[in-house]
Amino acid sequence: MSNLEEKETISQFISDYLSYLEMERGLSKNTILAYQSDLISFFDFLSNEKEVILDDLKRKDFSLYTKFLAKNEINPSTITRKIASIKGFFKYICNKRIIKTNPTASIVSPKLPKRLPKVLSINELEKILEQKLEIQDYAIVELLYSAGLRVSELVQLELKNIDLAQQTIKVFGKGSKERIVPIGKKCAEILKKHLKKRELIALKYNSKPYLFLTDKGQKITRQRVYKLIHSLGGAVEKDISPHTIRHSFATHLLERGADLRVVQELLGHSSIVTTQLYTHISKKTLREVYFRING
Repeated sequence: MSNLEEKETISQFISDYLSYLEMERGLSKNTILAYQSDLISFFDFLSNEKEVILDDLKRKDFSLYTKFLAKNEINPSTITRKIASIKGFFKYICNKRIIKTNPTASIVSPKLPKRLPKVLSINELEKILEQKLEIQDYAIVELLYSAGLRVSELVQLELKNIDLAQQTIKVFGKGSKERIVPIGKKCAEILKKHLKKRELIALKYNSKPYLFLTDKGQKITRQRVYKLIHSLGGAVEKDISPHTIRHSFATHLLERGADLRVVQELLGHSSIVTTQLYTHISKKTLREVYFRING
């Protein structure tokens, strides 16, 4: 097989693997795009070093790649993700008997130290919301905090997912897992105001039924929400993202005595191990408050 034919074959295997991730594993489009980018980058690197034949790859080929990434000052968490993408691909093609043995089987992904996410205090959140905001921007911040949503979940919300009478929303999380999340009275009131303005835009542009729209009637993007939240962080002199607000939601619940399993359900975590991270934040916050008072 020529080098060109091998490249085309690898591209087809990658395409098959990505289809498997989407159809069988139910991974999100953004996650699949990240896997695709990681695999293309890896094979581009290898092709510059040698003729790439899948069955001939050795552990040292992967070591060379990780050294290359580290040398180019790639973030350790990004390197870990790239290794996971590559290992997943080779496990897949080995299980499909495309290759005889999995050259990544003995590769251990580096353990990263757990970093506590940034958390806003209730006073800081109030200060953010005291700014002069468009009603949709206000509704976005309030809903992110009231329901602890991921930004991807927020932008996908449709009108049919909102039940203001019951003060609940239906959320589709990672792997399209569905959950029902309650929202507060204040959030419901803000959403009512937002819906009145949204209706005018929707009628003008014959928009799709998404809860949050641009001025041109299109579904808002993740980037638009990130930009909004980042700009609002200036009010408290913090570099924040939508995930900061989600972290704050979980931390505040635990600080007020919410059960860990309840918080897990509200956040849509598949494992309680992920949710347990917030208990460390709560303890850290309590210690800080104690020493502020007692010196």
